[in-house]
Amino acid sequence: MKNTIFLLAAILIFAGCKSNEKPNTTPTTTTVEADKPSLVYEQEKNLQNMKQLTFGGDNAEAYFSFDNKNLIFQASNEKWKADCDQIFMMPIEGYGDTAPPMLSTGLGRTTCSYFMPGNQSILYASTHLGNKACPDSPRSVGGKYVWPIYSDFDIFVADLEGKITKRLTDEPGYDAEATVSPDGKKIVFTSTRSGDLELYTMDIDGSNVKQVTSGLGYDGGAFFSPDSKQLVFRTSRPTADEDVKVYKDFLKQGLVQPTNMEIYVSDVDGSNLKQVTKLGKANWAPYFHPSGKKILFSSNHHSKSGRQFNIFSINVDGTGLKQITFDEAFDAFPMFSFDGKKLVFSSNRNNGGTRDTNVFIADWVE
Repeated sequence: MKNTIFLLAAILIFAGCKSNEKPNTTPTTTTVEADKPSLVYEQEKNLQNMKQLTFGGDNAEAYFSFDNKNLIFQASNEKWKADCDQIFMMPIEGYGDTAPPMLSTGLGRTTCSYFMPGNQSILYASTHLGNKACPDSPRSVGGKYVWPIYSDFDIFVADLEGKITKRLTDEPGYDAEATVSPDGKKIVFTSTRSGDLELYTMDIDGSNVKQVTSGLGYDGGAFFSPDSKQLVFRTSRPTADEDVKVYKDFLKQGLVQPTNMEIYVSDVDGSNLKQVTKLGKANWAPYFHPSGKKILFSSNHHSKSGRQFNIFSINVDGTGLKQITFDEAFDAFPMFSFDGKKLVFSSNRNNGGTRDTNVFIADWVE
């Protein structure tokens, strides 16, 4: 979550808190069925025919198979026997109230699943080799909001029956947040093997590992451009002496602060690094628009409280910022289908005032 990065922890905190702001965002009165209001807010002009795919629990980072028929996602849901994040699969039509099949082991904590080329296997990160129990998930240290960076995370490949067929990483420390290039040749992931949280690429079989980023800060949640030549990711870049000290001290404890992040792009080898957003606060969960010329991402820069996250689009050169979603609590993790026709994302909309975060899919309209 991707992101991830423990972006689901952000859901539990930010999505679970009501914003003090009262933006002028009211759902449209158009009805989908006689007794069911539309899931789309009237300002959400790019989204049509929205459908809710999960109903309860914390569901996030839903990503399409290469044939656009299925979604792989992470969820914690007691009814599904997932006390902490596990990996599940569903068709793009969803399963309704029926539990989808779990493809992870059910042990440890998992994150950042993605389909492999051919759609017959997936990759995901898991802590199960280090500890079969759900690890503790600290969210505040010294009054500062934090994400845990579990050193037990490694990246695995599993078939659609849930059998692990390969371990892709075997280095000390954190290896997670893996996604696959559209051409099926490369994987990008985040690792602490250098002593900092940097991006790396490897070939689809786990060979030929290369470091991509090197600046101090948390580089993560990376995705490839549609032509597989660029990366988009979110990063923190502490520069003030006190900020650097706090970042390094937290990293030694396996923690990071995700409250100040911006969106960057680079070539796959790390060259031509460019900062796209300069908005302040937390800008993350980026994904390329099918044109390769724009990026969708989640941000709270527009929220005085910092608790409202919505999806925005921006041109790769940093111009043309536009708000896409308007839920009053939380919208994030956008991904386009490979044919560019649909957008899947996670949201707190239509959750009956609970903390549930669910997966939604909609037709994309330019």
